[in-house]
Amino acid sequence: MSSEPFVITSLTNTRVKAIRALEMRKERKTTGLFVAEGASILLSAAEARMWPETLVLLAGSVTTGRVSDYLRDALKQGTEILEVSQAVLEKLAAKDNPQTMLGVFRQRLVHPPDPSGTARAQTWLALEEVRDPGNLGTIIRTADATGTAGILLVGTTCDPWSRECIRATMGSIFAVPLARIEHVEFHKLVRAWPSQTIGTHLSATQDFRSTKIRAPALIVMGGEGPGLTDEAARACKTLVKIPMTGKLDSLNLAVAAALMLYQVQSQNLTLSG
Repeated sequence: MSSEPFVITSLTNTRVKAIRALEMRKERKTTGLFVAEGASILLSAAEARMWPETLVLLAGSVTTGRVSDYLRDALKQGTEILEVSQAVLEKLAAKDNPQTMLGVFRQRLVHPPDPSGTARAQTWLALEEVRDPGNLGTIIRTADATGTAGILLVGTTCDPWSRECIRATMGSIFAVPLARIEHVEFHKLVRAWPSQTIGTHLSATQDFRSTKIRAPALIVMGGEGPGLTDEAARACKTLVKIPMTGKLDSLNLAVAAALMLYQVQSQNLTLSG
């Protein structure tokens, strides 16, 4: 940045309007971009060697420390840096707990895993028709915590690049590979998976705690409400159920996914320090 940076104060500025438009899913799909907000998430992106194409920050808000170092490194990576007024930032940032900086990143999707290759040594989680971006973001964060290789988004799902989802990941969006796949190809992949394929299903008779599940595996879970489709359930080698008491017959998807991931990945997890 120059010693006397140009500060954007107009809400009609072309760059500001383009970033505001990324609130809409259609615009994110068209441009292949998304917004991540907050110094913590941006620093997590840098740790994953992911740099924003554009960085927006409140004019005069950064002087020293880790964030100052981050800005210097971002410039070296070719990031465009825009300093804006408080009024402009308030229009670009989230209404609840707004941050003083945000980045515009390129979306990143990977190819679905190859059952004959890398899948032999990796545990993946497949989510069929997940609809809640907050749930998806929390699941991505848990996948990161458990060392899960990646997440398959099956069929029509919520947008992983939405503000709500990105915020819920707490930066794990930059660490966990995401892949999209349609139902027909997904069913073929499940049947070809070289190790265990475990689906969660309300009609299952096996307790997930007593089932011998070892990584690598493919964990298959249905979306909120309808759960796993019958065809996906038939493709799995094993169906399990999470036991519960009370009046409810199912858990929140993010909670259920956390239980499954920790169960499968338990042998790979140790306390550090």
